Amino acid sequence: MDFSKSIIGALALATALVASGATFAADTVKIGSKNFTEQFVVAEIYAQALEKAGVKVERHLNLGATLVAHTALTNGDIDLYPEYTGTALASVVKGDLSGSADKIYSDVKEYYEKNLKLTLLEPTKINNGYAIITLPETAAKYHLKTLTDLGPASKDLTFGAEGGFGDRKDGLPGMKQTYGIQFKEFKIFAKLGIRYSALTSKDLDVSYGFATDWQISDSKLVVLEDDKHLFPPYYLVPVVRQDALAKHPKIAEVLNKISPLLNNENMREMNAKVDRDKEEPADVAAEFLKEKNL
Repeated sequence: MDFSKSIIGALALATALVASGATFAADTVKIGSKNFTEQFVVAEIYAQALEKAGVKVERHLNLGATLVAHTALTNGDIDLYPEYTGTALASVVKGDLSGSADKIYSDVKEYYEKNLKLTLLEPTKINNGYAIITLPETAAKYHLKTLTDLGPASKDLTFGAEGGFGDRKDGLPGMKQTYGIQFKEFKIFAKLGIRYSALTSKDLDVSYGFATDWQISDSKLVVLEDDKHLFPPYYLVPVVRQDALAKHPKIAEVLNKISPLLNNENMREMNAKVDRDKEEPADVAAEFLKEKNL
């Protein structure tokens, strides 16, 4: 047996397999997500929609917190993931969060394109920013519709949140400065999830959540309007590598059709199906796409 020929043949085969694998990887869109329910569902919506459009997809879900997912994107370990404009501005751009939703989006987009070879596609209608919440009976008793309304009533009310909310500029200090809100008592939670049970059991009068928390709809809580725009907008938007867009133009075509269809209301419903009803994020995503004829 001619071992030299066998070795040459094996090397040639290995080279061919590596080349084949590299070609496959280059033809595949790698989709990531951060480490919570909403991210799993939206990333699955993106993945399944692209697959239906004939694009090969590789899932890298539950990567971790913001900077883990962002680093995976800039390193090329993933090609896209859903991000929030306010989070990107605060964590990556280190910019001013006091601007309008359009300004924050354009500031992040400009910075990402100039410095990171990334871009933002069309934003969804999901604004998962802070929501100051109360029970319907509390809102009715004190005539609360806005945070301005909460100002004079706050002296009679108890507020609950995790400890850090008492120190942040966009927490209690900001509420005091912008709206004159000074609560009778501030209760600190060991776990943030306690706020909903504490509200419904009336251990609290007011608390805060995030706008797409499913418990807001489930418990029929009232979200008070941030009428002086204290809290920055956190619109969900696909963030994509520019080289991936160049190779796969369908990414923009497909995801830009999805963005206008995602909003706080249907995101709350989808989060509830996963967290409350224990459905799989992939099944919830498939149901959404079917309902929207995508």
